[in-house]
Amino acid sequence: MKNLARLTLFFSLSFILLFILSVLAGLLAYWIDLTRIIPTGAAEGVDAAGLAWKALPVAIYLSILLALSYSARRNIQSPLTLVCIFVLGCAFSAGSALGISRAEALKPALRPVSPLQGKPGLILTQSENAMILLQNSSDIRGPRVVSIPGQPLIYQEVPLGPNNTILKLPALSFGENTPWFIRSLDIDFSLSSGELKGRLGAGFFSFGVYAFSLILLLVSLRTLLKLSRWPLANLFIGALVFRLILALETFLNTREINALLGSFLSGRIPSRLISPLIFCALAVLFLIYTLLAHLAGNAAVPADTPGPGRAADD
Repeated sequence: MKNLARLTLFFSLSFILLFILSVLAGLLAYWIDLTRIIPTGAAEGVDAAGLAWKALPVAIYLSILLALSYSARRNIQSPLTLVCIFVLGCAFSAGSALGISRAEALKPALRPVSPLQGKPGLILTQSENAMILLQNSSDIRGPRVVSIPGQPLIYQEVPLGPNNTILKLPALSFGENTPWFIRSLDIDFSLSSGELKGRLGAGFFSFGVYAFSLILLLVSLRTLLKLSRWPLANLFIGALVFRLILALETFLNTREINALLGSFLSGRIPSRLISPLIFCALAVLFLIYTLLAHLAGNAAVPADTPGPGRAADD
């Protein structure tokens, strides 16, 4: 019971901290994007509810991964671990989703940072195009010189009117060097959060079936966290498999794949239940494997093996 209490506390703190850090990371990314836009008009406040929705799947995936790793390192009994983490994951995900939906009605907004203002001579680049502003960047219709590959320099005294409209002021180029791995994660988590939000909008039953089946699939992967004697290596393996599950979630939720699976099943199963059923089927397979491995491990231990507190007979 003491181990389960520690596991509950560990999962709770992990979920809350990961959720808050994800929201702050999204807010920081918004501020960075805002300062890259030249010029910036009167921008609306950041959608705090949207950032919270995007942080929800991040907190679900990472908190479950860390909790499974913690239970494997502490050698907590597997059945109790699976039930505890599953119940906690369902409770926190449902509570967070309902809380976000209630807060979304208030439409909270945070004041954006002041935009970056450039002086005359500022050079903006995008791809191979370049633009030199001849006045302050706050002057949207100010004169400029535009350089396009394969064309002579173009001077625009007033960039309006016929034959004088070329290119909007682009974003600064230093923000386009994000690695593809990070961008793909951001895209997949955004799609996952959109799916959770859309299903909650369709009803709590639709949300619960999807979210709880996904959590069941993630929890059933605990056996991956005990593949070797090195907890860090197991954690990396688990993170890789969780990334594949996230990609699978995105793949199954695409309109084309969902329609293909629906036509294959001849409409016998509603389209909204296809992904949850696949998650549950995979989870059952992993749970059966975990059960068989657990039974095989117990059977491999002789019945007369001396316990840790007894000495073996001579």
